Amino acid sequence: MAFVRTTPPRPVEVTAVFPELASLARPAIRLHPRPGSPSIGESSVGGPLLWPAEEPWPHCESAHLDSGFRRSPADVRLERRRRARRHRDPHGPAFTPEEEATKEQNAARLAKRLDAGPPWPAECPVPMLPVAQLYLRDMPLLRPPGQADLLQVLWCPYDHDPDYKPATAVFWRSAATVVDVLATPPEPYEANYPGYVPEPCLLAPEAITEYPNSLDLSPEMRLAVGDWSRWQAAGVSVDSSYADYPAEFYDCNLADAPGWKVGGWPPWGRTDPYRRYCTICDAQMAPLLTIASFEWDGGSRRGWAPYEDQAAAYAAGHRAGQDPAQPTKVEVGSTDNMQLYVCPTSPEHPHTDLIQ
Repeated sequence: MAFVRTTPPRPVEVTAVFPELASLARPAIRLHPRPGSPSIGESSVGGPLLWPAEEPWPHCESAHLDSGFRRSPADVRLERRRRARRHRDPHGPAFTPEEEATKEQNAARLAKRLDAGPPWPAECPVPMLPVAQLYLRDMPLLRPPGQADLLQVLWCPYDHDPDYKPATAVFWRSAATVVDVLATPPEPYEANYPGYVPEPCLLAPEAITEYPNSLDLSPEMRLAVGDWSRWQAAGVSVDSSYADYPAEFYDCNLADAPGWKVGGWPPWGRTDPYRRYCTICDAQMAPLLTIASFEWDGGSRRGWAPYEDQAAAYAAGHRAGQDPAQPTKVEVGSTDNMQLYVCPTSPEHPHTDLIQ
């Protein structure tokens, strides 16, 4: 990997206050995606996939909810590049000649699509978009089936009933078996929402240790974490503003890390913990990948920003579309997370996902 990101130490050593939590520690790998130009031989978010030329590209054949958004993935990427250029050069042209040409091509393609008339979306099945490609050499927490050493995740850029989220597809493969690579994968005519078009990103994997969200604790431990006197008795320095809600300090600063990650603990909050079970063998499924809308937020979770991003994280403000906490430009749910779960005994069993 070409760059490094380092999570600052937690403000309190959680097991010094609650030794009972030591047995609940879980390894995780923060991906730290940052915009770049990944190759098929690299782990990435939104980058090109090492996809065999002889293998059909995944398409979604489910019914799609139409948001009325009429822009192709290519048009979404063009607008992002234009905004980034304008951010660097506010007095530059609204569109460069190259951007004008691409814009006209995208407009002509969309006009042809709209001429077909309703009902929309008329395109079905829909080609899926790459979301993540993770090599085992970079993500040793992955437990692939057989001789596989590569995980590939794609999704359909439309919302689907009943949960209003993209449909996901997971593939495991052995990279060495891919000889002829698909040069030009198909793309959908449009995306349901720009947040469903991941920005190509390189990764800086970082191994960390996580503890469960307070909602995942036993009732007894949940009471202990919420007991301010327990924090005081441990002699740790915790801002007194948390005196009424010490569990909030624990959840925001000491439990599960925000952002894209492999493994670890689920980031509950929108709902209570919702256990997932394998549809084949009934095993309780384990977190595989967290697809995050943000790497950190502007408030209590900002302390998770890596050392290398601290200046940007604490800057006064950012232009639209240039938030350093949203490098992938992905946005699921109401700026939530999509968690992918896999069967821990048989990873080839069907995965499941959850917006949280």
